[in-house]
Amino acid sequence: MNKIKQLFVPIIFSVFTVAYIGCDLEKEIEIDLPEVENQMVIECYLEPGKPYRVLLTESQPFLDPVEDPNTLPTISDAIVVISRNGVADTLTEGEFLDFVNFKVYNYGSSTLVSNDLLSEYRIEVTDQEGRFAFAETRILPIVPIDSIEVDFNETDTAANILTWFTDPPETNYYRRVLNLNTLTSEPEQAFSANDAVFNGDDVVFGTGFDYTFGDTLITTLFHIDEDYYFFLETVSAAEAANNNPFAQPSFILDNIEGGIGIFTGLSYDRDTVIITE
Repeated sequence: MNKIKQLFVPIIFSVFTVAYIGCDLEKEIEIDLPEVENQMVIECYLEPGKPYRVLLTESQPFLDPVEDPNTLPTISDAIVVISRNGVADTLTEGEFLDFVNFKVYNYGSSTLVSNDLLSEYRIEVTDQEGRFAFAETRILPIVPIDSIEVDFNETDTAANILTWFTDPPETNYYRRVLNLNTLTSEPEQAFSANDAVFNGDDVVFGTGFDYTFGDTLITTLFHIDEDYYFFLETVSAAEAANNNPFAQPSFILDNIEGGIGIFTGLSYDRDTVIITE
């Protein structure tokens, strides 16, 4: 079940000065905000046929100075265990690169993720401070892409890419990623969707008329679980709010007990189309 968490929480706001312009008056105001402990942040995606990989970092107070605001400090010397159907595998600390998804992990194993849809996976993490976090997930069945169509504009100079698939009747969640020419390029599109509107129907995801002759478009359709869907949606909202002083405070929905982050399986179908005359 999803949990609501605030990802970054300020601890202490330092003394600041309010200057009354034109009156030559100053008044010092001290505001003490409640202390909140930093938490372990766990990011792990189980992709069938790929080895276990985990990024383990630590959350930081929103107002604390950091060298790089886009990264969190990593946690060393932790015990990271992933179990499949009760069989445990302890991961090794190191540097593990994922060039496709532009990620670097600091714990890994040579054990490959099974494509068995009946398997139950569990992650348990204990760090040197005695903090403990865990989560559970499984691999969902692939929802196949039915077809990819190239739709030209009236002048036949620009193309729209249409990706068709059939949504199964139960509640489902998706992530569509579209890459131009190579999987290692920054995605042209990356968004999540639920089937509340199109449940059980034929579905099409399109683009603008942004492509031309010779372009290669790689479409990936992820079938994701509810936890990952709401994690993606709330992370996106939090990032948007962070750059908007008028936005409401944002919270993260995740599935990590005792920490923050996401532990989820990745199942997907992928197809490629080259735009030709």
